Amino acid sequence: MKLERLVSIIYKLLNHEVLSASTLAEEYQVSPRTIYRDIDVICAAGFPVVSHQGMNGGYGIMDGYKMDKSLLGSYDVNSLITVLTSLSTVFDDARAQGTIERLQTIGEEHHRPSLTVDLDTRRAEPDALPHLRTGIINYQVVQFDYINAKNERTTREMEPVRLQFKYRSWYVYGFCRSRQDYREFRLSRMMNVRLTNIHFDPRSVQYPEIALPSSISQDDMTDVIFLVKPETLAEAIDYFPQAHKQFHEDGSMTMSIQVNTPLKARWLYAYLLSFGSGAEILEPIELRDAIKQQLGDALRLYDES
Repeated sequence: MKLERLVSIIYKLLNHEVLSASTLAEEYQVSPRTIYRDIDVICAAGFPVVSHQGMNGGYGIMDGYKMDKSLLGSYDVNSLITVLTSLSTVFDDARAQGTIERLQTIGEEHHRPSLTVDLDTRRAEPDALPHLRTGIINYQVVQFDYINAKNERTTREMEPVRLQFKYRSWYVYGFCRSRQDYREFRLSRMMNVRLTNIHFDPRSVQYPEIALPSSISQDDMTDVIFLVKPETLAEAIDYFPQAHKQFHEDGSMTMSIQVNTPLKARWLYAYLLSFGSGAEILEPIELRDAIKQQLGDALRLYDES
């Protein structure tokens, strides 16, 4: 009961400018002497409680320790709590959890979350994100094995700069000592991520901004059209949410997307083949023939075994 009262007093002090001992005593049905002892315990725990003298005196939290409610609206606070909660879960970050608790003191008392954020970490090694975060904070070099877009496996050393979550995947950006240049690595392709005891100094040059994909002329784009069967609709829409869609009476759907040089787009092959018999390429004919070739090669592989 005493612990609950102490916690409750702390939150009340965080949410009010000044509260008198008599007011707190009446609130908790205890004597003012008990409140004095409670305040001593709270001060001993590290909370900067100050005493205000005079007619309207009492106890309050030191200026600068608590956040001014006028700085943020309830919408801002609740959004920040949502994002920080996700981050604290991913990184087991005690500092983020502490920030959450302080933000909660200025948020709505009975807030029902209208937003949740799931920063999926299943595509990375369990220790990869914590190791990389530690490397960024402590300026520690990290080592890892990496499979690049050419399916080549290499061992890299990197000075990590920042983590990014984009395109539904985690990436890390930093200075690759193996290539002597800045690189971006996708965490799902990183293996055996390990922290070293090597520390690096922040580079004096400004970190280059991550290059955005160059704009592609519409003349370089090709329409890829495929028919999706009813049992594959949800999966196809997940993969291609911005595609042009035309639904048919039998429940199937024709999808159209624009792709730069589709015959060289390996990612497109992977997606379309993952649909199995649930999708059929209609155009361009060259892509249809390439998919048939891929399927034929796979069949021969299994026939030989």
